[in-house]
Amino acid sequence: MKTRVNPKEADSIIKALEAGVVPRRGIQHLLVGRIKEVEEVITILDDISTGGSDIRFWVGDFGSGKSFMLRTIESLAIQKDLVVSTVDLTPTRRFYATDGKAKALYKEVVDNILIKTAQQGNAIATIIDEWIHNIIESVSEKEGISREDLLLKEHRKLIQNEIIQVMSSFESVGLSYEMGQAVAKYYEGVAENNNILKLLALRWIRGDIETKTESKRELGISTIINDDNWYEAIKNLAELFSSIGYKGFVINFDEAVNLYKLPMAQTRERNYEKILNIYNECKSNTAKGLFINFGTTRKTVFDEYRGMASYGALKGRLGDEASMDSKLINVKRTALPLKPLIVEDIYTLLESLSNIYNVHYKQNITMSHDNIQLYMEEQLNRPGADEFLTPRAVIKDYLEILDMRRQNPEVDISEIIYTKFGKEPQAVTKDADNKDDDIEVL
Repeated sequence: MKTRVNPKEADSIIKALEAGVVPRRGIQHLLVGRIKEVEEVITILDDISTGGSDIRFWVGDFGSGKSFMLRTIESLAIQKDLVVSTVDLTPTRRFYATDGKAKALYKEVVDNILIKTAQQGNAIATIIDEWIHNIIESVSEKEGISREDLLLKEHRKLIQNEIIQVMSSFESVGLSYEMGQAVAKYYEGVAENNNILKLLALRWIRGDIETKTESKRELGISTIINDDNWYEAIKNLAELFSSIGYKGFVINFDEAVNLYKLPMAQTRERNYEKILNIYNECKSNTAKGLFINFGTTRKTVFDEYRGMASYGALKGRLGDEASMDSKLINVKRTALPLKPLIVEDIYTLLESLSNIYNVHYKQNITMSHDNIQLYMEEQLNRPGADEFLTPRAVIKDYLEILDMRRQNPEVDISEIIYTKFGKEPQAVTKDADNKDDDIEVL
């Protein structure tokens, strides 16, 4: 049975796959072979919605589906009305730093925030506007003052005090009072129709204000978000989102291999120490309404020289590498292996991809069972396929065959497949872009 896909979803999927990236929209149409993992994610999201917290490491090599899994988590979370942010770790965005790189990670998290009604990112202003609206409604009902009158200067303190009181009650104290001050200033900007004040308040929440002097002068707030306290701000945001009515906060960190690549052992250790702190707080439920995921490689997790396993306390918590190769499924592990798709899963994926392609290009290209089977045989029989062939490469080549069929409709599909792979199929080698575990001086 063909998967139903609408033209907008098909457009998003095909354009993303042709560009070699994971689609943000319609990803459920490509979801195969991860049923147990998806069921576990849904269970975790339900727990987060009741104030719980958790952390997972999705482990696989280049092209194995790490980014795809994180996008799937993002999609599921948005459907369940959680706030979500997916970011890449880079040489300039880390968990620990003294030169602004940790704050840069925080800023990226906030800038990439998505909600159901704002899925293009940068939704923090929408969320704050919504919260202020809810508080005005609540105070109006409690005090018997109209919503319009609450915007008047003589009543403004009622709203501002309510904002600060709510945030000061958070279990993760951290920067809750200061963040409450920033939201109160944002409300003041709303009441006075002062867009500059609103922007300054948002800059504080986003971590864009660089000095305490500027923060004190412009907003009357004596503290700023920095490399030392950024994670405290994350926990405060998670509680804020839950208090507004969202079900929790999901943060996906992709490309964790960039921590493995850090050249200085002390810098790696400090970053792993921060991850340990996050791990402990998420597993002990000290953080509220927070679900954190990592997309990472095996070496990044298990290498005892440079990986997370080089930090003793993390090594004990993430388990041993040998168990990653077990044929038995255990989705309760914190470090979860993304096992290769089986042949049946690949067939289902390609069948769905044909349907999506036809919707996108308004075509009626028929890929029969024999056509798909021939493509898979040619692909999987190539030397090196067992070691290096990835879902990304399978999808890319399949789209190329569909492209050739669309542009050469008179040519039989089997002929196109044979032409693509040749009489002597080229060996599958490590993708030129696969630098997951390469060591570089950054």
